[in-house]
Amino acid sequence: MKTLRDVLDRIHPHFDKGGKYERFHAIYEMVDTFLYTPGAVTQGSSHVRDAIDLKRIMFTVVISLLPCIYMAMYNTGLQGNLALDRLGLTEAGGWRSDVMNALGLGFDATSWLSNFVYGALYFIPVFLVTNIVGGLWEVLFASVRKLEINEGFLVTGVLFPLTLPPTIPLWQVAIGISFGVVIGKEVFGGTGKNFLNPALVARAFIFFAYPAQMTGDYIWTAMDPQTLLTATRVDGFSGATALSIAATQGVEGIKSSGLDLNTAFIGLMPGSMGETSKFACLFGALVLVLTGIGSWQIMVSMLIGAAGFALLLQSIGSDTNPLFSVDPIWHLAIGSLAFGAVFMATDPVSAAMTRAGKYIYGFLIGFLTIMVRVLNPAFPEGVMLAILFGNVCAPLIDYLVLRQNIKRRAVRTGGRAT
Repeated sequence: MKTLRDVLDRIHPHFDKGGKYERFHAIYEMVDTFLYTPGAVTQGSSHVRDAIDLKRIMFTVVISLLPCIYMAMYNTGLQGNLALDRLGLTEAGGWRSDVMNALGLGFDATSWLSNFVYGALYFIPVFLVTNIVGGLWEVLFASVRKLEINEGFLVTGVLFPLTLPPTIPLWQVAIGISFGVVIGKEVFGGTGKNFLNPALVARAFIFFAYPAQMTGDYIWTAMDPQTLLTATRVDGFSGATALSIAATQGVEGIKSSGLDLNTAFIGLMPGSMGETSKFACLFGALVLVLTGIGSWQIMVSMLIGAAGFALLLQSIGSDTNPLFSVDPIWHLAIGSLAFGAVFMATDPVSAAMTRAGKYIYGFLIGFLTIMVRVLNPAFPEGVMLAILFGNVCAPLIDYLVLRQNIKRRAVRTGGRAT
């Protein structure tokens, strides 16, 4: 590593101000700080609050997401292989079948390796397109502004692919992450200045711009488009998620589909590639809370808000809306409520900052999630919209909390609230 350090130090003057490659300084700095701790030090007095820096925060979040990444590959392949088996097919078709055959792997749902590799052939291309296209936008804006490339995109580049169905066209992935990075973050000044979660902005754009590729029963099953077309003509085949089943048949429909709470907790069911496993989300929550990066107040209050409203609706009941019958446990077990609570709502940039504000912010998102899920049949999942609405309200929530604190302090001190 010393040799690499020497090489970087030797070429550094060429990328510095006045150097031959000054315009590419952002790229040099990105590589340097990715591999090593920045060499720049504070001149004069400084106030250190914590030894952790942004790069270490981003890497810790990525580590917390590793189980979700694993499930994105394994479960995607498993659901695809199970569907092929139900259809009596031996190949999925397309270039993925060629790769699987070249590796000597069959489409066998009982084979861990077959499931993992097959799922990886769907997840990795989406992941690469996200990071290549999004990274290019980050480099472009950093170069124009003559700023360093921020590590904030590292998390967005992982979160966004995890929220997508496996069959999403790659060109839509490129458009979506472009919208999320440029419109959701860079136009406001970059990392730390965006008031919306960029990954959710990207997903929301694709959801509304290309609904056919983001909704429906067949987008969640990893298959070649032509094979998928064949699948839709076979009686008895369904790639429906548990949440869409609940929307039409209630909690009894979920149970009759063969899904139980243990399977749902592990995440072996159709859904967005990295959001199905509650066990993986629990691991991520522990890492983020123990390292002090994620706010447990937001996570807990969001779950309380969702569970409380779900329990209220269940007690009210409905003869026309089967989702009223879904209890709080099943609401947590299906959909992306857990993933959103752990990784999306806790985004330190777009979430509420004050202690009391975090409780209000989390509770509001949990409440809105169930409201959209149950009371609005136009949207099968409410987490994305609820978190984006919470992002918009976060500054107001913090402002009201601060004003209330000022008033209480003024009463205690006998002064006036200013």
